[in-house]
Amino acid sequence: MSEATPVVLSMRDVSKRFGPVEALKSMRLEVRPGRVHTILGENGAGKSTLMKILVGVHPPSGGEMRLEGRPYQPQSPRDAAAQGIAIVFQELSLCNNLTVAENIMAMHEPSRLGFINDRELRARAAELVRDLGLPVDVDAKVGRLSIAQRQLVEIAKGLSRPAKVLILDEPTSSLSDSEAEILFLIIDRLKARGTAILYISHRMEEIMRLSDDITVIRDGAYVATRQRDETSIEELITLMVGRRMDEIYPLRLAPAPGPEVAPALEVQGLSGPGFREISFDVRPGEILGFFGLIGSGRSEVMKALFGMGAHTGQVLLGGKPARIGSPAEAIAAGIGFVTENRKEEGLVLGAAVRPNISMAALPQFAGSAGFLRFGRERRAALDEVRRLAIRTSSLNTIAGTLSGGNQQKIVLAKWLLTRPRVLILDEPTRGVDVGAKFEIYRIIRELAAEGTAILLVSSELPEVLGLADRIAMMSEGALKATLARSELTPERVMAHATGTHQ
Repeated sequence: MSEATPVVLSMRDVSKRFGPVEALKSMRLEVRPGRVHTILGENGAGKSTLMKILVGVHPPSGGEMRLEGRPYQPQSPRDAAAQGIAIVFQELSLCNNLTVAENIMAMHEPSRLGFINDRELRARAAELVRDLGLPVDVDAKVGRLSIAQRQLVEIAKGLSRPAKVLILDEPTSSLSDSEAEILFLIIDRLKARGTAILYISHRMEEIMRLSDDITVIRDGAYVATRQRDETSIEELITLMVGRRMDEIYPLRLAPAPGPEVAPALEVQGLSGPGFREISFDVRPGEILGFFGLIGSGRSEVMKALFGMGAHTGQVLLGGKPARIGSPAEAIAAGIGFVTENRKEEGLVLGAAVRPNISMAALPQFAGSAGFLRFGRERRAALDEVRRLAIRTSSLNTIAGTLSGGNQQKIVLAKWLLTRPRVLILDEPTRGVDVGAKFEIYRIIRELAAEGTAILLVSSELPEVLGLADRIAMMSEGALKATLARSELTPERVMAHATGTHQ
């Protein structure tokens, strides 16, 4: 990169305080047109605060920002957008009761005689969706879309206005590989037009593929900036976490159970909306991975097993038929479920850490008169905070104020407290940095060693291959094959998942 390449957006010694807490300190950044500049850091490192300052959500406490050489002090996200800074947030900012078109064009709807021009609004949204190649219907209500489809709508919304700098915050966190490829093509086109891309991701392979420049931050402070061709994943991880991580996927703590071990869970001919005739089993201490593209039916199967969807077929727990018609019945039967959608289904964002951890296991803390034993509940919650290394100042901290990785660990802690026989993990590391991923992988290994049967659903193929003992591959609502990890290669897994395996 030539030093003569102009800087479109810069930060110098930018800091941000929230009362006594210094969230950012002496942050510096130079973003250049036509390049992808990745911000890399663990959850809680200050990435979200940095982005919110750039788009006018928070004013900086100190330092200087410049846009195309001029002082840049956005007063609001709308002001930032008007100056050419657009953002696609990781946490969706869509209205579920509006259509895809209405969400895409929100805040800058075309009007006629003072009224919104619905026909023009739909036409512009449809043209953008077509141009981007997104597989979504502009007339569909967003609330009826999958998480992955909503993420694509969020991306389209961010691209609906011309931008000098486009900020993408974990844009592939809920996308399949094929949908991520759509995004990567869009990024290539934007780079060719001279748009600067500020990118946030925890997927190291993705970062090394897309990035031109990479800035690492840790504990709210600038650490280093590297050009992609002059660094490595190992160096970036060391810069990010302050220590080397030679093994991302911990080794097994106990041998995988063999076929002589009776299954903890058997599923026979399970059918429902989005899937049909699904049959599999998982043994105590085994990690059974589920892999498939978005729309393959993986999450729908898991929700049915947890009593969240209508289904037919038979489910056996410990060899005995189990009737699971609701989440309450699933919990009573010994099934836990870490959902892929922690914001809407996994957490009570306005509640504190303590009740979020204990809510699924409250009967454990009931006294003889039916009253809650607060001391016992508090000690149990604190044990899980320590076990999972959840970063929180206290058990009374509001869960919604914590980073995404810490929120995910709270969801995991909630189900660990129920001591499940079968634990369903649907995208357990979505939006989680590499350091927190390692901690979650460690917990998964410990649970398997303790005899918990684990169903692991993931869109990250390396994650499934790195953790699972066997892998069930789904495509178009059907289970194509279930094979031992030793029998599989990435190419073979993808062939089954895309329906092209011969």
